[in-house]
Amino acid sequence: MTVPWPPVPAKRPISPADLTISIVALVLTVLLGAGAAVMGLFLLAFLDYCPPETCSVDGAVTAVGTALMIAFVVGLVGLVVTIVQLVRRGPAWPFAAGTLVLCGVICLFGGVGYFAAVGA
Repeated sequence: MTVPWPPVPAKRPISPADLTISIVALVLTVLLGAGAAVMGLFLLAFLDYCPPETCSVDGAVTAVGTALMIAFVVGLVGLVVTIVQLVRRGPAWPFAAGTLVLCGVICLFGGVGYFAAVGA
């Protein structure tokens, strides 16, 4: 008796280095996002006196809020792509590291936007 279909090949194992680097990069991304959110909250909460001639509270809120939302979306997409790559047994660390770098750059631009809006 013969089987009408070929046997399913075994999946290759996930590289331990790839898995470790991916997890560390994604955890650092979450910590970066949480730190940026706390920092943004404190920067906005203690924006006591903002003279309208040199400062825009709306601009500061927009800069911080937009940067955090974009960083959240990029982090979520990077997480999903990294997990998909790990499941497919492909290299995932470049996506996790890229997510970390992109989120860091986005948060940096948010900080620049905040300081530009408050005139600092």
